Amino acid sequence: MTIAVALGALVGLGVFLIVAGVVGEEENVNGSRHASRASHRFPSTAGASAAPQRALAALAVALVVFLTTGWPAGAALASLATVVVPRVFVGHTRDREAVAKTEAVAAWAEMLRDTMAGAAGIEEAIVATADVAPRPIRDSVILLAARLDRDRLGPALRAFADEMADPAADLVVTALTLASERHARDLGGLLSALVGSARAEAAMRLRVEAGRSRLRTAAKIVVATTLGFAALLVALNRAFLAPYDDALGQAWLLVVGGVFALGIRELDRMARIEPRPRVFALGAVEGQV
Repeated sequence: MTIAVALGALVGLGVFLIVAGVVGEEENVNGSRHASRASHRFPSTAGASAAPQRALAALAVALVVFLTTGWPAGAALASLATVVVPRVFVGHTRDREAVAKTEAVAAWAEMLRDTMAGAAGIEEAIVATADVAPRPIRDSVILLAARLDRDRLGPALRAFADEMADPAADLVVTALTLASERHARDLGGLLSALVGSARAEAAMRLRVEAGRSRLRTAAKIVVATTLGFAALLVALNRAFLAPYDDALGQAWLLVVGGVFALGIRELDRMARIEPRPRVFALGAVEGQV
């Protein structure tokens, strides 16, 4: 029995690690390719601490399912669900955070424009607006202001853009970099244009999110109903699930569970707003300016 429990747990953990790697790679491709350079300058332990917690959660769920049903396939699918299912219920939060960040960048660009209109330089404007920057980006702007004490403006701005990993922030950084190194004359007008563009994008994404809210709600209902029905069958009518007790039944359970997991993933993908690609490669811009 102990060996069986261990094998079931290892199967579940293995499936979790595979899926976690795929999910992490997908998120990296979608919007954070350049964040690694910022992490080398200012390391963060948030991602490192979250992965062990998710692994422990998947392992615990796999153990509970295996001890309840005696199914290694059920343990594996339970650990898979620990990774996949939460994405359906929290995906809209990530979308709203992205929209809030874009709006915050627009508001901060307005602050910079108005501050520089009072005869302040770019560095002075950044330092002056750091403590009053919009909350979604305030920590990053404060860190940018701190970098200016020990680094030149250009590298500090590029590190800020790396950390933000946001197309609107890329545009603002490009405008500030060009103005500081090539003496652009109409920086205020350029920032005003960028503010309008960023706010139009944020409004468009809010409209898209509202249009997809029905699909997101339907996905949550499908997932909750299916998992709840399966849990009730396990708890109240094990005889109905007896065909899954042998090896062939376990194989079919893996097939059915895998198809369901792919369906959940597709529902989540259709309900999400894919992040817009960043507008330039920072390495290329660094070489140009």
